[in-house]
Amino acid sequence: MSATIYSTALNALIFGVLGYIFYKIVAFIVWYKNLRRIFRDCPGPKDGHWLLGNMYKFPKSGQELFNRIREHGQQYPRYFVLWFGAFRPVLFVSHPETVKQVLKTSEPKPTGFGGSYRHGIPWLGRGLLIADGARWARARRLLTPAFHFDILKPYVAISNDAANILIEKLEPFVNTPKYFEVFEVISLCTLDIILRCAFSYNTNCQRGLTTHPYVTAVHEISETWGYRSRTPYLFPDFIFYLTSRGRKFLKNCKYVHEVAEEVIDKRRETLAKEGLSSRKYLDFLDILLTAKDESGVGLTQEEIRNEVDTFLFEGHDTTASAISWTLYSLAEHPEIQSKVYEEINSVLHDRDSDDLQWEDLPKLEYLTMVIKEGMRFHGPVFGVQRQFTKDFELDGHTFPAGTIVTVQILNLHHNKDVWDNPEEFIPERFSKENSAKMDSYQYVPFSAGPRNCIGQHFAMHEMKVVISKLIHRYKLEPEPNYVPQKKPAAVMRTSNGIRMRISKR
Repeated sequence: MSATIYSTALNALIFGVLGYIFYKIVAFIVWYKNLRRIFRDCPGPKDGHWLLGNMYKFPKSGQELFNRIREHGQQYPRYFVLWFGAFRPVLFVSHPETVKQVLKTSEPKPTGFGGSYRHGIPWLGRGLLIADGARWARARRLLTPAFHFDILKPYVAISNDAANILIEKLEPFVNTPKYFEVFEVISLCTLDIILRCAFSYNTNCQRGLTTHPYVTAVHEISETWGYRSRTPYLFPDFIFYLTSRGRKFLKNCKYVHEVAEEVIDKRRETLAKEGLSSRKYLDFLDILLTAKDESGVGLTQEEIRNEVDTFLFEGHDTTASAISWTLYSLAEHPEIQSKVYEEINSVLHDRDSDDLQWEDLPKLEYLTMVIKEGMRFHGPVFGVQRQFTKDFELDGHTFPAGTIVTVQILNLHHNKDVWDNPEEFIPERFSKENSAKMDSYQYVPFSAGPRNCIGQHFAMHEMKVVISKLIHRYKLEPEPNYVPQKKPAAVMRTSNGIRMRISKR
């Protein structure tokens, strides 16, 4: 009797398991067919593999990848879809009307399987760049005071000093036939500035080094992040970390975390001994260490490190890209370079020093236009992503919750349906009169909406100071017959450098 009961129970269990598996298979088939139906009529390339999607045909990096991104932007000026494998469609938007539908929301960055920001978590954690929901809102509230104008004012002197060190390094190249690589020296300068401004941490990183281990590590991390995001078979962690690229990624993450921890620990020691009263001004790290939310709770050690890592990256790498590409454009356009020099010279008229003061920055109207055009034309950040938590509509199509959308800033800024002569470098397009006519989502180098870049004013001030010092001192000239090959990563870089020659004015 007991054997019969056991047999009956076993059969019921087997049928139950088989029934559940059958149900799951049917549910998956229904979901998959519905997914294909929803995205079937969307613009986009139709030559994808049934399993691998479209991305297996994509170049992995370099100028070829840049060219492919631009080709799609020209072919599909509003939005299109690419399949990352068989089950992950991603929308790409590049028109103010479609970009607005994404950036005006507080939707989170995609950090689940297949989301590109997930691959940055081992480096940046869930700091302000990647955090979502209540965690992001709390961090934004706590960190906003760090970018008040009163906090930013003393940073102008630091930027001037760092730019003076940069000039010392460039002096051996003056009035010689030698060319130097721009991104390399600018990256050290911007690292010096962010360390000293945000963390009051002086490493002399510009002196005696061609490059710096931190700059190299960030470069390799960001490049690997981008590569992995375009390579679906590397999405699973257990596969990625078995590869040499994955192991190097973890090694670099460990190193940059150690740098951040050292910065934090030294400041804690100083504050424990001397308190805030010893500080001439509060910097970003002071605010991180002392900030309290409405419940009187501060940031944990891990949260502080995440924010330090985030701002070390965004505060030096993105700005270095913007400055380097803007300098390249000025070297390519001597007539624009001359106008910038004349404006700077008029602001600095009759001064013993070419150091800019806080009150000088708003006077550099033409330089501001040049910097904005440099960020439009070259795109230091070529895209950002969101993942919708609810169904949403885009150009008459309804897409389901969970859909990942990439705002292709690069293609938005070159959209021929939006910009006149988008492939020409024209600073005057950002005059006050022309800017007033622009759609607020037409130009978004710092993103836009509630999740825009919290440090954009700091970045603009820094760029004005560094570029002004260089243009006031030197004439820039690009190396003839040398074309930088663009390499999209976390920021826009090159695979062969930006080479330039300088001469005294």
